[in-house]
Amino acid sequence: MQTLTTQKLKITKIQFPEIQLKTRDAHKLRGYFGELFKEHSPLLHNHYQDGSLRYRYPQIQYKIINKTPNLIGLEEGADLLTQLFLKIKEVNINGKTYPVHTKNISQQQIEIGYSNGLHEYKFETLWMGLNQKNYSKFVSHQSVKEKDDMLNAILTGHILGFFKTFGVALKPEERIMVKHQLTQKSTNFKGQKMLAFTGSFICNARLPDFVGLGKSTSRGFGTIKLI
Repeated sequence: MQTLTTQKLKITKIQFPEIQLKTRDAHKLRGYFGELFKEHSPLLHNHYQDGSLRYRYPQIQYKIINKTPNLIGLEEGADLLTQLFLKIKEVNINGKTYPVHTKNISQQQIEIGYSNGLHEYKFETLWMGLNQKNYSKFVSHQSVKEKDDMLNAILTGHILGFFKTFGVALKPEERIMVKHQLTQKSTNFKGQKMLAFTGSFICNARLPDFVGLGKSTSRGFGTIKLI
């Protein structure tokens, strides 16, 4: 992929408007489709055939947004979802089978990368911005400013990581600037209580709706939408 300040990103979205699930069911959605189509591609479950983890930004992401299940595919993942669309006849979550009578698919080419203007994005699902390493540092900060500066820096890193995955490289004079308006929350993740955040942020970056930033984006965390 050619390296540029901006890139066109192919994105496919599949929605199941008649199925209502809880936000926390996103990982079950991932488990279901990952198993159903496991022979097609490791992109669907982010594991290789030997069971090892695929340490890359997930090109297929599973989300429950306003109770509606969504599958988001990027680049290779966008093409894969298009191929599998007609094969999806039902969804099984928690042992309950939901027949798929209605499903919507859309595919777009979205420009991503550096922007001369400012854009505001809202987190549609909780953002897990902290890992084990920076969690201790975050909670040790005494002042609100220190915590805010740290979250801005982490979010900037997540945006740059997203750009790098899809071939966006900024010029030396181009810097991504982020200002967040986040509220601290907690969530249960894999049986553990984790610190997470809700809210919005402003930045000079073009990002597509419904992609995830931060940890566990394939499970629906950190999903953003332009305000």
